[in-house]
Amino acid sequence: MKKSISIIAATMMAALCFFACSKQNAKKNYILATGGTGGTYYPFGGAIANIWNTKIDNMNVTAQATGASAENLRLISKGEAEFAIVQNDVMDYAYNGTDMFAGQALPNLMAVGTLYPEVVQIAASVSSGIKSVYDLKGKRVSVGDAGSGVEFNAKQILEGYGLTFDDIQKNNLSFKESADGIQNGTLDACFVTAGVPNASLQELAFTNGLVLIPVKDAEAVKICNNYGFYTMTTIPGGTYNGTDEDVEALAIKATLAVNAELDEDTVYEMTKALFKNLDELAQANAKGKEVSVPSAVTGVSVPFHPGAKKFFKEVGFAVE
Repeated sequence: MKKSISIIAATMMAALCFFACSKQNAKKNYILATGGTGGTYYPFGGAIANIWNTKIDNMNVTAQATGASAENLRLISKGEAEFAIVQNDVMDYAYNGTDMFAGQALPNLMAVGTLYPEVVQIAASVSSGIKSVYDLKGKRVSVGDAGSGVEFNAKQILEGYGLTFDDIQKNNLSFKESADGIQNGTLDACFVTAGVPNASLQELAFTNGLVLIPVKDAEAVKICNNYGFYTMTTIPGGTYNGTDEDVEALAIKATLAVNAELDEDTVYEMTKALFKNLDELAQANAKGKEVSVPSAVTGVSVPFHPGAKKFFKEVGFAVE
């Protein structure tokens, strides 16, 4: 009888050990929401997922094509994705329930860190005579698609110069349509929020030429103080044909967002794996060259995930 009990006990212990070990070694399956397959977010997200999958044991992250920032944040909020690449300004709107997320706050969002800048580029025709944001008053200006992040960028920058949409002849056009409008003379200027160089502006610069309008000095400081997701940057001379001088500008940043409910240890390991392998990220995608630890803690206006905070503190960057 005692022997039977011992056998049963040993069998139960073995089973418990098997299930415990199986659980410990089970793959962690996560979704990283990105963007359209023709954009930057999707291949960049694939490069990030590959680092996580190869550097962390039992990790399985799938980069999923999506409609980009706003959709990604809703996917995280609904638990349909654990991570996402998003614009930091759109993330701010979602977290606080403002602008395009007015009355629809998504409080279960946190940041891992910012990735690379997406510059708010203001381009004008050479013949328009526009040299500053103040000169946009009364002009025909495209501010991006209606309800887009670009439209909010334009609104905020105009505000920093004491202007509103009522002060311009506002048009809601895509980047390509905006460049075509400047080229054919139906527009004077446009706002384009994108990585530099932007293909539509490159084409415009080669065909008709363009003038890049700076955002700088006290006005830039004011805008950054009012909206914590902006950072100051420079569009290097030569980025576009005929633009020989550096131009000061503001940028939002592509940001790695995470579901706030994901455990601290997991997010710590994933943050560490990503930022300890930036050389590999740069080899996989050109935008990876623009990612760094010091810049990753800038432009964040929502709380950092505790796991990300732990990593950044370890490498000398204490964040809130």
